[in-house]
Amino acid sequence: MTDNPTSPAPIRPVTAVDRLADEYFDAVVEASPMTATYLGVPGRDDELDDLSLEALEEQSQLRRRTLAALDGLKPVDDVDRVTMSVLRERLGLAEETYAAGYDEMDLNVLASPLQGIRDTFDLMPTATDDDWATIARRMTQVPRALDQYLDVLAHGAARGLVAPRRQVEECITQCAELTADDGYFARLVAGATAGDADLSQAVRDELESGVREAADAYAAAGERLARDLLDKAPESDAAGRERYLLMSRSFLGTTVDLDETYAWGQEELARITAEMEEVAGRIRPGATVREAIAALDVDPAYQLHGTDELKAWMQGKADGAIAALSGTHFDIPEPVRTIECLIAPTQTGGIYYTGPSDDFSRPGRMWWSVPKGVTEFGTWRELTTVYHEGVPGHHLQVAQTVFRRELLNKYRRMMVWCSGHGEGWALYAERLMAELGYMDDPGDRMGLLDGQSLRAARVVLDIGIHCGLEAPAEVGGGAWDYDKAWTFLTAHSNMDEAFLRFELNRYLGWPGQAPSYKIGERIWRQLRAEVAAREGDAFDVKAFHRRALDLGSTGLDTLREAVLGMSG
Repeated sequence: MTDNPTSPAPIRPVTAVDRLADEYFDAVVEASPMTATYLGVPGRDDELDDLSLEALEEQSQLRRRTLAALDGLKPVDDVDRVTMSVLRERLGLAEETYAAGYDEMDLNVLASPLQGIRDTFDLMPTATDDDWATIARRMTQVPRALDQYLDVLAHGAARGLVAPRRQVEECITQCAELTADDGYFARLVAGATAGDADLSQAVRDELESGVREAADAYAAAGERLARDLLDKAPESDAAGRERYLLMSRSFLGTTVDLDETYAWGQEELARITAEMEEVAGRIRPGATVREAIAALDVDPAYQLHGTDELKAWMQGKADGAIAALSGTHFDIPEPVRTIECLIAPTQTGGIYYTGPSDDFSRPGRMWWSVPKGVTEFGTWRELTTVYHEGVPGHHLQVAQTVFRRELLNKYRRMMVWCSGHGEGWALYAERLMAELGYMDDPGDRMGLLDGQSLRAARVVLDIGIHCGLEAPAEVGGGAWDYDKAWTFLTAHSNMDEAFLRFELNRYLGWPGQAPSYKIGERIWRQLRAEVAAREGDAFDVKAFHRRALDLGSTGLDTLREAVLGMSG
């Protein structure tokens, strides 16, 4: 590995393994205009993916061809060994998922093609008339893409593979919200400008026509979900242990003992709760946690008014973290020192990150999706999230990986993502900022702990509900159900009800994803402790971070093997 990612390094010779990985990358991008937009690869910006059953089979054939070719190659160095491990693990899990038919029931409230089609438009440039004309043409592709996707869901339903009824109902609601008079499509047209100038009339007419087609398609999608899936959808939210094990492996890149992890989640939650009670006393002597949070919510020192203030605060904190940590605790390459903080065009709630394009012409971005009607924000709750999404969290991790072209092939730099690795790192980054003294303010500390409490609670919820384990005594034991899950979630999180309702629906519809944050953080911290024990007085945490981040995103088994190999 190179010693300093901020300066040019010798280009590593391209190997046969690199060529195969990049051929796979190119084939995926060629077949998926939506992936190309997400990665910032230009060329087919007015198209959407083929989402048909035939396309799913073609993707499977590509994975199988790549894995077969990989079997005939030999690694020439450690970089190749990691690439081969990543390809086998990521593509192999995708094949298991496809073979089980789970791609044909891919419908949930956050991360299914129903949202992915619309989300693609968020990443498209809007500075010129030509940009908007491209958006307009892509909008005309929405009806075809949605029809193909819904055909796949109908095929799965005929095989008995249907998302839970709650997910179908919520997705029907999302379609209605997107197409409402004040929904996404109406606001997109109303707010369309080419920089500071109005759109030409010809482009505006084209945009209005394209958006109307897309909106009509989403309205029809809601009707079709109600007609074709609702009565076939199971009432139970539980995925079952067999499906859950596969989904958990997909999100973690490792296999965990679900029963042990369920018990650990409850222990971790108790530890966090005790620390929150201690911090509450520092905020207001004798106060309970809820009383301390109520005091923080009305404290002017932590209040922001309106999205303009929110955006400016996000940007200032993100830029400040980069300036403070660069050259001291992390080596941050020059292009990675730019992050753009934005208010998202959707109103579903939550904060998320999108990575930079390959040439950094589009920077890494932190997006805040502000729910409708919300105008007041508390910084005490959200500082930890800025570190999670920005630096040293996702932005440092993702953007530095994109930067490492002298070391990593395109596939590893731009396409690989394992939630347990990425979200685990981001939670690790929050805790790291606390270790470094950036969360010493009692309010900010309470925000960190409140977020950690939510992440630990959903380890318990997610595994317990989907695997049919006994609920904790605090909610009456016995079998989990929605009411017990809601009681448990609200007892261990102090966030807005609408946000938590959406969160719970997310956990119920996307099994294995929510626990990957806290489980991933656990494995990152265990790995650091193991390396520190091995290296003794020679251990350098900055060097540990550099070595680990140089790998890019991997499954957690691959991460551990690679880092311990470098340490050993």
